Parts: sequence; C-alpha cells; structure tokens
Amino acid sequence: MLTSRRSVRVEWGDCDPANIVFFPRYFAWFDASTAHHFEVAGLPKTELIRKFNVVGFPIVETRAAFRIPSRHGDAVIIETEFTEFGRTSFKVRHRLMRDGKLAVEGFETRVLVRASADGSGIQPVQIPDEVKAVFNVNEAE
Repeated sequence: MLTSRRSVRVEWGDCDPANIVFFPRYFAWFDASTAHHFEVAGLPKTELIRKFNVVGFPIVETRAAFRIPSRHGDAVIIETEFTEFGRTSFKVRHRLMRDGKLAVEGFETRVLVRASADGSGIQPVQIPDEVKAVFNVNEAE
C-alpha cells in the first residue's frame, strides 16, 4: 500500500484564540493531502482529469479523531493512504503526526465523478483498474 507524506507548518491563521489549530483546517489539509497522494502515485489531478475524462473526486463522507493539539509554529507530517477501493468510491486515511505522535486521524470516502451527459451536474464513474493498480490496495467485497 502506497503511503505519501507531506509537511505542513501551522501558521497563525490556522489557529483559534486558544492558539490551537481550528478543526476545519485539518480537513483542508487532508483534502490537499489526497490530491498530493494522487500526484505522488504519478496521477496528478490534471492528468487524472484528462486521461480518464473525469472532473474530480468529491468527498461523500468524512470524520476525524483528535488526539493531541497542534499550535502555531508546529511542524506536522500528514501520512496519507488509500485503504479500500469500491466500484466508484475509495476510502482514505490520513495520520497527522506531531513530534512523532499521532495528533489527528482523518478518514474520507470519495467518489470518482464525471460531468453528467445532460450537463445538470456530476455522476459517479467506475474507477479504472489502472488507477487502482497504482495504489496497490485490495478492492472491497
């Protein structure tokens, strides 16, 4: 299973008045980490869109478990893995580490989508085997 890592430095604007990261910032970092994970695997979002005629991979479910706070000036590492592929969806796990300790664990379910034929929105599309193979993840039963 492919694991990607990216560093984030906690900035002043990421924090609340108690000088701890305001929780929505974690979800923004996780979103960027998912796109980074595709890039590390050799499928940057622009290439994924062009090659497979899709428009993206929106979140349909997310949650997080907050273990220890991070503060302004902290350097954190976000480890990202795709843990499961379904027909049109995939699951993502993020582990945000601070000083070698698990600070936040985040989970996402995302769906690969294309534009609807009638232009009214988006619709799920089957995840190509070529994409699944890059991440070396077992398919859900």
